[in-house]
Amino acid sequence: MRFKRFINIHTILLLVFVLTISGLVYRFFNWGEKIDLDAIDFGNQEYTPDTLDIILPALDAEHNIITDKDDTTTIVCFGNAPFADDRDSKNNLANLIAEKTGATVYNCSIGDSYLAAGNPTIDPDSYPWDSYNFYWLTHVAVKNSVYTRCNDAAVVLGDKAAPEAPEVYDTLWNLDFKDVDVVVIMYDASDYLNGHKIYNIANETDIIQFTGNLEAGIELLQSTYPWLRIIVMSPTYAFAVDENGKYVSSDLYNYGEDILSTYVIREQTSCFNRSVSFVDNLYGTITEDNAKDYLTDNLHLNQAGRELVAERFVYALHYYDE
Repeated sequence: MRFKRFINIHTILLLVFVLTISGLVYRFFNWGEKIDLDAIDFGNQEYTPDTLDIILPALDAEHNIITDKDDTTTIVCFGNAPFADDRDSKNNLANLIAEKTGATVYNCSIGDSYLAAGNPTIDPDSYPWDSYNFYWLTHVAVKNSVYTRCNDAAVVLGDKAAPEAPEVYDTLWNLDFKDVDVVVIMYDASDYLNGHKIYNIANETDIIQFTGNLEAGIELLQSTYPWLRIIVMSPTYAFAVDENGKYVSSDLYNYGEDILSTYVIREQTSCFNRSVSFVDNLYGTITEDNAKDYLTDNLHLNQAGRELVAERFVYALHYYDE
């Protein structure tokens, strides 16, 4: 009886050992075997990169998709350099969108502006550049009297004032938003590069935050003009610049708050919370892998970059077309 037990136990152990060695040998000779992607049948599906896109239509009170009642689409652009660079050129991003869509496009961007404000209230004397950020521009768009306070910023800034600001203020103040179908918002990575605050978990509309300013402005537009379709375009990839002036990965370098991707991810969360469209340019348009082909420096778009961003906007704009 003891002999049989001895044989059984050792037989089992030997069998386990042999199976283990056999498995290791098999894995060694088959590890990393290349798969031919061309041999895989994907049917009619096209490959698309993973993005953070949220593409939503504008809905009425009964949750029906709002469609244009006329043959003209009217678009208002808010933002900074992506829309403001080469403002009067046919190669300007807003003008490219007008060409590609046939829409009437009002360019209400201000080149060196940011999303995050420096102060929670408007104070042109101490924080004149705040008058140019998204939230205070939306006050002009909804015809609030803060318009006159925004104009005070130009007096304080003098020669450093944004030259396009008077035209932007006049456009927003005089434009009848009953005729506007779409608002597109695109700010580049300037907030990241300047280490601006990102979000306040206790106050989602804190305008001194990158996302808080965005949400506060969207909230104001939605409450005043509920028919608007709002499309937020994220920053494209931008290189960080280290203390030696060298371009480095913005996924590895922060300026006191966090890396660039955190700004974009938090922006996407804000768009989800506000039920507006979000076009992810960081992972879906101009990425770390291709940025050198589409930027003039570490931040600004070249012509090919503008074309790419314009195409992504057109994709979102027509997403729900029949």
